[in-house]
Formats: sequence, structure tokens, C-alpha cells
Amino acid sequence: MEKRYIVGLGEVLWDMLPEGKEIGGAPANFAYHAGQFLGSDATIAVSAVGDDSLADEAIDNLKSHNLNFLMPRVEYPTGTVQVSLDKYGVPTYDIKENVAWDNIPLTAEIKDIAKNCRAVCFGSLAQRNVVSRQTINAFLDSTPGDCLKIFDINLRQNFYTKEIIENSLRRCNILKINDEELIVIGRLFEFQDLDLRSECRMLLKNYGLDMLVLTCGVNGSYVFTAEGQSFQETPQVEVADTVGAGDSFTGAFCAAILSGKSINEAHALAVKVSAFVCTQKGAMPKIPEELRG
Repeated sequence: MEKRYIVGLGEVLWDMLPEGKEIGGAPANFAYHAGQFLGSDATIAVSAVGDDSLADEAIDNLKSHNLNFLMPRVEYPTGTVQVSLDKYGVPTYDIKENVAWDNIPLTAEIKDIAKNCRAVCFGSLAQRNVVSRQTINAFLDSTPGDCLKIFDINLRQNFYTKEIIENSLRRCNILKINDEELIVIGRLFEFQDLDLRSECRMLLKNYGLDMLVLTCGVNGSYVFTAEGQSFQETPQVEVADTVGAGDSFTGAFCAAILSGKSINEAHALAVKVSAFVCTQKGAMPKIPEELRG
């Protein structure tokens, strides 16, 4: 039997933080954190890097995090993001364009990963360019019928359209979104006079989703299903920065669901993990054993 993978699909990049650069990108972060629960051999990050020194550093860094990856080298620079943090540690991003992860090729190796995919997390950002968008769509269309397809919408700057979002909603079975993104979606989709939870219910129904995960910062988080909802309060912690916290939430939640935990159990674990990541610098800290146990 072929090995089945949990895949982070999309951008890999360097977050240029005030104190120095950190490897990042939501799909790589997701794969790293899911791997802390399911084993690093079960997860893989799929993207593209350039033929430059930043690519060499990225590969070395991913190896140091014990993260499997499939990242063809392409004739574009390795991605970077200038990250600024406000006094609360909340980031803003200047995401460079025309970079390697905009041009992920659909290689035979990537096709093989898709055919043996147990779960995949993807977003809207890596679909801003037609090359990666076509690769992501082809990957999703090649996954087995039982694959968890998590659309972590991840709206950034102006790198999204209604068409891309609708297409992704039709291809996923789990949507992960935050409250600020949901307001944007409400405007795009012309949801009139609906509160956030009603918007979530409408998206769940209209796109036949199995789950919709809504995070609301300090105001807690929800998981909606056709049968009901789960709510978890956000723990109060001393925040170092919030980079990667949402990705750790998604990675822990996915790993727990795949391990047979209930939605409530998976949700509770995801909240604890993301709260811990907020207390650490960078997107890929090691999760304490007491949380992984």
C-alpha cells in the first residue's frame, strides 16, 4: 500500500521579522505542526523555491525542523515577506510578488503525492498567479475521495478574488476562516444583514462543507457542522508574536481529527496549541510534550 500524506500546499517563504528572518508560509507551518502530532514522516510541504541562496537556507531550515518537503527549483526568486509587528505582536505583511511559490509546477512527483493524500491544507494566497493556481486545482482534483481538503482562506493584501474563493470552496470540505476574513467574504458574497454565525451557517450549507472553523482572536473560536457547533474560549497568554498561530491551530485540529478524536476534542487541542505558539517567537516552535501527548 502506498504511503499516505498530510500535505501543506502553497507558499513557502522567509518572514523578514524585525529581529531577523524566519522560515514561514502557511502550508509549511501547517505541515510542520501536524507532523508534531502524527510524526514527521506523515507530513510534507509542497511548494517551489528559487535557485538562490535563500532557497538553500530554506531547505537547510526545513531539514533542521525535520520537515519533509517537495519543492522544485524554478527560475524565480525564493519568496520573502516583510513582517512588521505592532505593540501587541500582531503582524502586518508586505508579500513580494513574482516569486518561486507563484510558479509551482505540476510535476510527476507532486501528482503522486496528490493521489496518496490523506489531508491537504491550501489557501487563497498561493493562487494569486495562474501557474500555482492550476497546480493546486489539479492536485485537489486528484486526491482520493476520503481526503480532508482544508481551505485555510488566509486573505492577504489584495491577493484574492471572489472567483478564486468560490472555486476553492467548491473543492474543499473544511473551511478555516477568521472573523475579519468573514467580514470581507460577507461583502464579496453580498450576505445582507447576517451576523457572523449566520454567515458561517450559510457557507456551510451552500457549499456542502463538512466543517467550518471560525477563529475570532481573543473572542474565542467555533467549529460549525450540520449537526451543531463547538465553541472554545481563547486562553489568556503573554504574546510574543502571533505569526504561525493560526497554522498551528489548523495543523493540530487536522491531526486530532485524523487520529479519531471528536470535533470537540480536536477543537480544544487546537486552541491550546495555538495559544502556546503565541507565547513563542516565530512560526515553528516545538510543541511541549504535554500538549502532544
